[in-house]
Amino acid sequence: MRLFAYMTSTPFFRLTTLTLACMAATAVMAEPTDNPANSTLSKTESDLPTIVVRASAHKKGMHSDSEAVKGFPASVATVTKKDSETTTNVMNTEDMVKYLPDLLVRKRYIGDTQAPIATRTTGVNASARSLIFADGVLLSTLINNNNGNGSPQWFMVSPEEISRINVLYGPYSAAYAGNSYGAVIDIVTRMPDHFEATATMRGAIQDFKLYNSKDHFGSGELSTTLGDRNGNFAWWLSANHLDSSSQPLTFATLSQSSTPATTQPVMNGAIAGENRTGSPIQILGAGNITHTIQDNVKLKLAYDFSPTLSANYVVGFWRNDADAHSESYLSSAADQSAYYGATSGKVNIGGYAYNASSIAGLFSRNEVSQQHLMQSLTLKTNHSDGLNWEVVASHFDYLKDLTRLSNGPYAISQSGGSGQITDASGTGWSTLDLKSSYHFQNERLSNHTLSSGLHGDWYRLDSQTYSASDWRGAEGILTSASQGKTQTTAAWLQDVWMITPKVKATIGGRYEDWQATNGYNLSTANSKLFSVNQPNEGKTGFSPKASVAWSFAPNWTLTGSSGKALRFPTVGELYQNVQTGTTYTQANPNLKPENVLSHELALARETNDSSMRLSIFQERIKDALISQTAMISGYATPVSYTQNVNKTRQRGIEFTAAKQNALIDHLDLSGSISYVDATILENSNYVPTIAGATSVGKHTPYVPAWRATLVGTYHITPEWNFTTAGRYIGRQYATVDNTDTFAKTYQGFQPFFVMDVRTSYRFNHNWSAAAGIDNLNNSQYFLYHPFPERTFYAEVKYTY
Repeated sequence: MRLFAYMTSTPFFRLTTLTLACMAATAVMAEPTDNPANSTLSKTESDLPTIVVRASAHKKGMHSDSEAVKGFPASVATVTKKDSETTTNVMNTEDMVKYLPDLLVRKRYIGDTQAPIATRTTGVNASARSLIFADGVLLSTLINNNNGNGSPQWFMVSPEEISRINVLYGPYSAAYAGNSYGAVIDIVTRMPDHFEATATMRGAIQDFKLYNSKDHFGSGELSTTLGDRNGNFAWWLSANHLDSSSQPLTFATLSQSSTPATTQPVMNGAIAGENRTGSPIQILGAGNITHTIQDNVKLKLAYDFSPTLSANYVVGFWRNDADAHSESYLSSAADQSAYYGATSGKVNIGGYAYNASSIAGLFSRNEVSQQHLMQSLTLKTNHSDGLNWEVVASHFDYLKDLTRLSNGPYAISQSGGSGQITDASGTGWSTLDLKSSYHFQNERLSNHTLSSGLHGDWYRLDSQTYSASDWRGAEGILTSASQGKTQTTAAWLQDVWMITPKVKATIGGRYEDWQATNGYNLSTANSKLFSVNQPNEGKTGFSPKASVAWSFAPNWTLTGSSGKALRFPTVGELYQNVQTGTTYTQANPNLKPENVLSHELALARETNDSSMRLSIFQERIKDALISQTAMISGYATPVSYTQNVNKTRQRGIEFTAAKQNALIDHLDLSGSISYVDATILENSNYVPTIAGATSVGKHTPYVPAWRATLVGTYHITPEWNFTTAGRYIGRQYATVDNTDTFAKTYQGFQPFFVMDVRTSYRFNHNWSAAAGIDNLNNSQYFLYHPFPERTFYAEVKYTY
């Protein structure tokens, strides 16, 4: 039994299990049960489809009619609302994509506002390397490229309004900016065609035990929707309230002292451990135990001026009030009271002396108060042929964005005391897109569909940090500031050419003009203020795209795609200074854009009840924008700064499959497995963090070699379903020199395998319920932060 337990806990077993299951599904799909005449992909002389692999088993008649999917020439994956209700424990919108191929949302807890997405070639700290849209409106926060204030605005879309989510892999469409080289997440929402109302209550509870932190952390959510259509006018109103508590997100650690203690007071409770480079540390407590309350209200209005002309207006308001506290593992041996350090003196921990002030600096409280407003207006035509056009304008504004942090003695911080206040109010962005498509009526050109567009975006960063005598009170002296603007204007053109009834070529290009202006930084170093007006920057570039799809046999398609992408620096990468704990993030106003060249060769097969795809891909990046950490003159703490890494290369292979009635009746299987070799080829800006270290030849940070998913759903009855799912992510590194060799610790990035289960039941037309468990096997793992342990879910929904 012990041997079995050991074997099943190894990464090789987990990965092999998912691989064999995917191969079994493939073997079933290879059975000659499909009839080309009845297939949903039977070819006509003017139709050669985009292959879509779904999160759950493919169903006939459920091909996406999304304009994004129809216009995208390469690989696509889709999950529908119905899929997610059956397979996934959903509390927030980002949960819906967790089983799609090669995606990872860095969601640390329910209601996490810092939840960027990682793709097959990009990591969790690279939020600007993917684009997320809801009905064509940008939700990606291209203010920064990180897992903090660059994280997507997922909370502006509620799960109840979603029809489906499409994932478009790679920078192969001229319609999207270079940020798409990771992926484009296309969220499609719905509007009602009659009066409807829903009320949903969800709850979750996590049992967390790590180091000396042991507690239950619960979350509750209430959401309601109303909608109706009267003739040409439709409306939708949704409201959502979330109350959630997280497990500890950080831990207070000190490097192991080498000074023997003498007469210092003895403190018990510390835990000996190792940091991510393998050096000994003492773990003294937990921090950022967060309680968040979030509210979201959204109104959508639609009006059809004619059968072919419609307008949509959307306004969404979101607010978040969060507070986080710390807990110390230390207690005085003399009176057993909790110990949070002091302003002077030393203490004895494990026989060694430590400065009490160093301990005190590890414990703090913080509060966040945010109010964000989103608005968009869309006007579009819908002709069956000929000319169609669309205009999408959006505006996103941080009405209020305050972060308060204590930095005085922890006991005093409960009611006040010194600290700092960061105000990012006024940060935001606007976008404008004008698109058109034209299918030629002329017989000589009837095999061409031409699309084109103009794009503009304007981003502004406005962030000031103040000292405060009372961290909960008024702002004091300005200690740092980060301000700046970027704007991009672009024009693109793309032609879909049916060369023959079985061969389709998509050829296009995108020209972009990028400007960075008004950069300003105020910072403090060695107790002195430094003010810098940063230089303006500007770049232009052209990105060609090409893809050819060949339907060489019934149900089979071979697609080759190539695309260049320019990913311009965000205003935060250029101009934002941030102090996070003991790490200082420095602005770098002289960054070059990332220059990406991507290729994919995909072999796909789709029938009326199955789909599969095998993709081989490669991505080369010149001047990759990657954060590196080192000591620099003038700063007593490590400095993290984004630099251009000369060359990186990511190449890999991905297999996805889905099958309905796989192996036995009523069992649907879907899964994916991928391997990526991500390597730094050249890095002239590297500064060694330890003697003899190098970054050349090392793994590109945050890109794991192996990923796999497997989802199995058994339909017990038409109303009752049961799903078991597994997710595996392999080893990844957080440093360019891969010196973070010890992964199983706070700030480490370790491989993990988690299993999830869900059962859902529909009682009647009005009532349904679901229950499930995420991380059923209670895997304890770190992706810098400790991630949720076994979590139980329950849901009740009423639909009118």
